[in-house]
Amino acid sequence: MDEPRIDVLRTQARIELDRLEAHATAKEVAAKAIGKSAIMWIVLLVLVGVGSAAFLPSESLAPVIGLVATAAMALIQLVNGIVNESRKEEKPEITIIKELIARLDQKEPPMQVSVEGDRVTVTKGDDTIQTRSA
Repeated sequence: MDEPRIDVLRTQARIELDRLEAHATAKEVAAKAIGKSAIMWIVLLVLVGVGSAAFLPSESLAPVIGLVATAAMALIQLVNGIVNESRKEEKPEITIIKELIARLDQKEPPMQVSVEGDRVTVTKGDDTIQTRSA
């Protein structure tokens, strides 16, 4: 196959793979979004707690720290639930498309044919076939 044709096939396969992955559930999409920015939010909540200790009067500090701690723990539990969630098996069609894309990137081994009298040997990669004429 020529290189432009392989590029077209690879692009079409990736488009199809993206289309299949676009049907993710709302939970999966939310998990990815939260997982990407969760550490930043946890740090921000801790900074709010520390900052409130510096600027708030002591009688209003306990409720604010309690709210910040509760929000941080809820976010940590949410991220922990996402991380520890059992991995679902990938759909078979997505696995097949990924394998086909990987095969397009591989170069095929050359084929070698040798003829010795009435014996023909064909070798391609690790496969070898020998025949004799009848």
